[in-house]
Amino acid sequence: MAYKCKICGKGSVAGHSYSHSHKKTKRVFKPNLQKQKIVLDKKTQSVYVCTACIRSGLAKKA
Repeated sequence: MAYKCKICGKGSVAGHSYSHSHKKTKRVFKPNLQKQKIVLDKKTQSVYVCTACIRSGLAKKA
């Protein structure tokens, strides 16, 4: 599974984690994905959707 929202395409983003000494290490920021049954292309499918799409009403429940 690609870690990506099926509706808006939001995915993982790379960045840095900073310690107290300001030393940088690589880290990954992941979106908050939830499995939802939604109507997509006139079919009910179980897909991963980000919580921003759920709250905004873009992911209509089946």
